[in-house]
Formats: sequence, C-alpha cells, structure tokens
Amino acid sequence: MVPTEPQPTVWVMPDPATAGDGDLVAVGADLEPGTILAAYRSGLFPMPVEGTLGWWSPDPRGILPLDGLRVSRSLRKACGRFEIRVDTAFEAVIEGCADPARAGSWITPAVRAAYTRLHAGWVHSIEAWEDGELAGGLYGVAIGGFFAGESMFHRRTDASKVALVALVGMLDEGGAALLDVQWSTPHLASLGVVEVSRRSYLERLAAALARPLPAVFDHATP
Repeated sequence: MVPTEPQPTVWVMPDPATAGDGDLVAVGADLEPGTILAAYRSGLFPMPVEGTLGWWSPDPRGILPLDGLRVSRSLRKACGRFEIRVDTAFEAVIEGCADPARAGSWITPAVRAAYTRLHAGWVHSIEAWEDGELAGGLYGVAIGGFFAGESMFHRRTDASKVALVALVGMLDEGGAALLDVQWSTPHLASLGVVEVSRRSYLERLAAALARPLPAVFDHATP
C-alpha cells in the first residue's frame, strides 16, 4: 500500500545540485507535510538554525551502506537482549529524541509536531524494548527505498545501536537502497557510516526513491 500523498507544498524547493558551498542551502518556508516530503525528495532536510527554519544538504553527506554495518561482538550479543518493534510507541520515541537535557538537542516542539503528523505512512519508529519497557530507538522518514534517519536515543546501554542494526536488516531485506544519516560522526563512523559527495548522494537518492517501500512499513500506511 502506498502512503497517501499530502497536499503539495506551495514552496519551490531549491536544487542542492546547483547550491553553492556550505551545508545550509536555504531558510524559511514551513513544516507542512507536503513541504517536508518535497524537501527529502530533493535531497534536503529541515533543521532549525538561529531561530528560523533551515534546509540542509551536507556536502559530504553521511550514509550507512546497508552492506557496510559494523557489528561488534558485544553489540551482536546485546541484540539478543532486546525485542524490536516498529511503530508501536512513536510518540515516546520522538519524545526521547527531543529530550532537552540531551547534548545538541535540536528537535523543537514545531519539528516534533510536524513529524508526528507524518507518522501516518511516512515517518516510522524502530524501537528496542527490554523487560516490557522502551529502552531506546530511532525514527526517520521512509520514501520508497530511501530511509532518512533523523534521531536516536537510549535509556539502556546499546539500545539505540540495536535499533539501528534492526533497521539495517529491515531495509536490506525489503530491497531499500539508501540509509541517510545526514552527517557522519566518529561514533557513526565506527558503525560503518561513510561520507559521499553531494553529487553522489543525489544520484543514490534518485535510484532509491524509484524503489518500492519495504514491506515492514506497510502496516503504518492509511
């Protein structure tokens, strides 16, 4: 089942391929569902900057090749401790990611509300549960064979990493082609994240968008 398309955006999204240097491509517009989806399809994503809404296209871009995930022995062992669920506690996951006590927290109430609206078919949570409690997880945007990881959190050691391992397996099994993590960090690099040029990313994005949505996300569509 294909997720229902929202009303088209009233904005013309800038083309990252013709943007100059710098990760920030534009500011302004809105967080309506049609605007957000148009942005991801263009290679952009929203993130607040200095009190306004910024649209970003990092160069280089961090991606996690689905055949490149590095799972250490300890992480593989941790995978057996958690139960993985999809979309059973989305609001709790985004609340955990948006916790203002976290260093570098950027998820404003407006961002949180916007992605919650898109949860019906477009935005999904991958959750790690232990002893009946939500231990950690991540959320992101799924369009065709493309998944944009937005944020992750954990309350118990390795819970968010286990959710990521599960996500990679779901995407690989479902025929997806691109897992975007926006920027690489030393932590993400240790898990297999690599950097590619903006041009290469946009080519990979176009190919991924042409693929079908992995079946694991079908249940969340209207």
